[in-house]
Amino acid sequence: MLSSSTIDASGSKGSEHQTSRMAPPLTAALRRHLSLPRRFSFLPSRHLSLSTTNSLSDQSDFEYDPPLPPAPNDDGELASFVRHISQASSAASSPKEALAYLLSSSFRPSPAAPSLLVRALWELRRDPEAAALALRWGDECSATSGAEGTESLPAEAWHLAVWAAGRAGRFDLAWAAVRRMLRRGVLTRRAMVILMERYAAVNEVNKAVKTFDAMERFKVEADQTVFYSLLRALCKSKNIEDAEELLLTRKKFFPLTAEGFNIVLDGWCNIFTDVAEIKRVWREMSNCCIIPDGTSYTLMVCCFSKVGNLFDTLRLYDEMKKRGWTPGIGVYNSLVYVLTRENCMKDAKNILSKIVDEGLQPDVETYNNIIVPLCESYKLDEARKIMEDMIMKGIVPTISTYHAFLKQEGIDETLQLLKKMKEDGCGPNSDTFLMLIDKFIQLNESGNALRVWNEMRRYDLRPAYVHYMALIQGLVKHGCVPRALEYYDEMKLNGFASDPILDKEFKTFLLANRDHWKGAGKYNLIPQRGKHFTRTRMP
Repeated sequence: MLSSSTIDASGSKGSEHQTSRMAPPLTAALRRHLSLPRRFSFLPSRHLSLSTTNSLSDQSDFEYDPPLPPAPNDDGELASFVRHISQASSAASSPKEALAYLLSSSFRPSPAAPSLLVRALWELRRDPEAAALALRWGDECSATSGAEGTESLPAEAWHLAVWAAGRAGRFDLAWAAVRRMLRRGVLTRRAMVILMERYAAVNEVNKAVKTFDAMERFKVEADQTVFYSLLRALCKSKNIEDAEELLLTRKKFFPLTAEGFNIVLDGWCNIFTDVAEIKRVWREMSNCCIIPDGTSYTLMVCCFSKVGNLFDTLRLYDEMKKRGWTPGIGVYNSLVYVLTRENCMKDAKNILSKIVDEGLQPDVETYNNIIVPLCESYKLDEARKIMEDMIMKGIVPTISTYHAFLKQEGIDETLQLLKKMKEDGCGPNSDTFLMLIDKFIQLNESGNALRVWNEMRRYDLRPAYVHYMALIQGLVKHGCVPRALEYYDEMKLNGFASDPILDKEFKTFLLANRDHWKGAGKYNLIPQRGKHFTRTRMP
C-alpha cells in the first residue's frame, strides 16, 4: 500500500495553485465501509475506463482515424483508379516497370487527384506494394506537372503510405517513402513517429529507438514531443519497462517531468493494471523530485478504483484536492465505481450530487460505473432504478449498460432485453451473443446457449468462428458431442477452418461409438453421418 509519506515526500503544489475551497475528506465513508459485512466477492470490472490527456488511445494509427470522409460522385473513379494500380502492380515484373507503365498510360484521374490518391491508398492499405506504387505514381505526376509552384502531394498521402507499409511489415517500403519525402523536402515529424509506432507494434524496440535517433540526420527535429510519442508507442505495445528505462537514461537530453512519468503510469494503469508497478513508479517520481500533477492523480485514482482499493482511492482523491488539482469527470466516475462496488451506495449517490455542484455533468460512464457493480453483486432492482434515473435525465444507455444486466439475467429476461436493445437502437451485436453463449455454457445450460444461438439469426447476425468454437467446445464439455458435431460440420461448411484438437476428439468419439446407436431415431454416426446431421449453409 502506498504510504502517506510516499506522496508527501514528492513535495506539494505551491500555494499559488491551492484552491480556496477544500473538499471535505471522504474518510468518513471509509470508516463506514470498514464496519460493513462483506457479503459478496467481486471481480474487477472490465467496463471502467479512463480518459486523460495522455491516454494511450492518442495515437496516429489510421485504423481509428480514416484519412478522409467519402467524397460524393467519386466512387466510380476511385474504383477504377484502385483497379488500375492493382493490375499494374501485379502484372509488372518490377516496381520500376509498373511505374513506367502507369506514367505512359492514358489513364489520368480528375483534378481532384490528391484527395483521390489518399482514398486510393486507404483502399490499398492491405497491399503495400500497390500502395507504394500509387504513391510513386502520384509523386511523379506532381513533380512533372510542369507548373511552377504546383502543390505537392498532401501530407496525409505520405503518412498513410508509411503506415500501410509498416503495418504490413514492409519497412523497406516505409523507409523508401521517407527518403522520397526527404528528397522532396516534405519530410515531417509525423512520418517518423508513424515509423516508430509501427516498429513498436511488432516489438522492435531497438529499431523504434534508432528511428528516433536518426531524425536529426533526416533534418527533422527530435524534440520532447516526439520523444513522448515514442514512449507512448512503447507503452501501447506493452514494452513499458523499455519506455521507463528510456525516460530515465535520456534525462540529460529530455529533463524528467510529470508528463513523462504519466506516460509510464498510464501504461501500468491501462495496459496491465499492475498496482505494484504503479506504486513503484510513483515512488520513483518522488525520488526524482517530480511533483505529481492532476493527470498523475487521475491515473492513480482510476487504477486503485479498478482493483477495488477503496482506501487508496479516497486517500489519493483527498490528496489531489489538497494540492489544488481540480478533479475531472474521470476521477468522479472512478469514485462512483469503487464506492458502489464496495457497498457504499449512499456515498456513491452523494458523489453524483457533488459532480453537479462542481459544475460538471454526469455522463453515461458515470451511471454505468454504478450499474455494472450493482449487477455484479446481483442487486438488479437497484441497478434498474439507476438506469431509469439515467434515462429520466436524458442520458441514453449504451450497449455496456445492457451487457451488465445480460450477464446476470435468466434466459427469459435475456430474450426480453435483447428485444429492448433492438428497439432502442443499441445492439445487440456479435459480442453480445458471444457473451451470452459463454455465460450459459458456464452455467451448464446448454439448451439456453442453443436458444441464444438461434436468436442470432433473428437479429441478422452471422455466427463468426469464435461463436462456433464457444458453442461447440461448450457442448463437448457438457457431453453433448453428437450435437456439437452438427455445429462443427456447419462451421466447416461455412468456410471456417477446422480445429485439430476438436478433430482428434470427434474422431475418438466416433470410433468409440461406431456401433453404439442402432434403431429408429438413433445416430449410427460413422456410416450414416451425412443422413442424420444437419448441414445448412448460412445465407
